[in-house]
Amino acid sequence: MAIDESRTFKPINIAVLTVSDTRTPETDTSGDILAGRVTSAGHNLAARMIVKDDAKALAAQFDAWIDDPAIDAVVSTGGTGLTGRDVTPEALAMIEGAREIPGFGELFRWLSFKTIGTSTVQSRALAVVARGTYIFALPGSNGAVKDGWDGILAEQLDSRNRPCNFVELMPRLKEV
Repeated sequence: MAIDESRTFKPINIAVLTVSDTRTPETDTSGDILAGRVTSAGHNLAARMIVKDDAKALAAQFDAWIDDPAIDAVVSTGGTGLTGRDVTPEALAMIEGAREIPGFGELFRWLSFKTIGTSTVQSRALAVVARGTYIFALPGSNGAVKDGWDGILAEQLDSRNRPCNFVELMPRLKEV
């Protein structure tokens, strides 16, 4: 990470969404890890929720947070695998105006390969930007959340990161 200490850190508002049919607030360890990393980095935890593996329900929640001016980014955990219940990518495809950030999934799988080897091919981690809001979809394991936050998001959501970062692009995301 190339942090330019001469620049001011700009905290952003991040919502955390856990996608699961089985997790509860008491058992959502990956959501806990993610929420902890968001606040430890100096950002604001704007919202946190658990939503079942249902594409329409997920798309509705993503849409609600995209349209909430108090939320700059959403990080989800879960629903990115290959089973029939894993529908986070399909939910993101339902979001009007969503544009994929292809490098995010590619980089996530490259980082994850170092931890879990070829099993990383079973991940459909991805990111989109929709109507001015970033959405990052990570797998549901604790390790995947750590890999995604520590290896990508901690740097890209830090306004001091050089040569560039997602935060400095935020004022221009709604340009036409």
